[in-house]
Amino acid sequence: MDDVVLNPGALRGLAHPLRVRLLGLLRERGPSTASKLAELLGQSSGATSYHLRQLEAHGFVEDVPDRGSGRERWWRAAHRSTTLDAVTGRADVGAAEGYLRATVSASFQLAEAVISELATMPRQWQDVASFNDTTRRLTPAQAAELRTRIRAVLDDYPPHNPEDDDPADGSERVSLQWNLLPLLRDPGRP
Repeated sequence: MDDVVLNPGALRGLAHPLRVRLLGLLRERGPSTASKLAELLGQSSGATSYHLRQLEAHGFVEDVPDRGSGRERWWRAAHRSTTLDAVTGRADVGAAEGYLRATVSASFQLAEAVISELATMPRQWQDVASFNDTTRRLTPAQAAELRTRIRAVLDDYPPHNPEDDDPADGSERVSLQWNLLPLLRDPGRP
């Protein structure tokens, strides 16, 4: 399972809120059916089936041939993560904005769910949960270096594989959400 860098065609195929959520669930929880995903998302199985087929057409999900029987079709994510680079984003600004908004919304929903669970989490996970924000003054070159260094740190830890999810060692899935957002115009400043 590799990472994928979006090209303009794939970007248009993913630039839909339900598709981003479906892909995220398959990456997080592993293979599933359209019906099970529909139940999790409060959607109709017809809608999830349609959007899964669209994701398949663009190479984001694939059939799991050794699971299911008859009409029950199982799906899995084809990639571990998705990257939108600036060149592709500039090639189709509308699709990029749709994709980014859907991604941020899904991340926000995940953070909200974790906040709701904090009080009942085991203490050792409460102690490491972290919600932070900070502002730094950086040049574009420094921002690029920071992004590269963060990715290098992440590469030191094994990626999550939802199809091989054995927490016998006490590990759990952890979502790292970080943004590098240039604040070029402060509110109230010309």
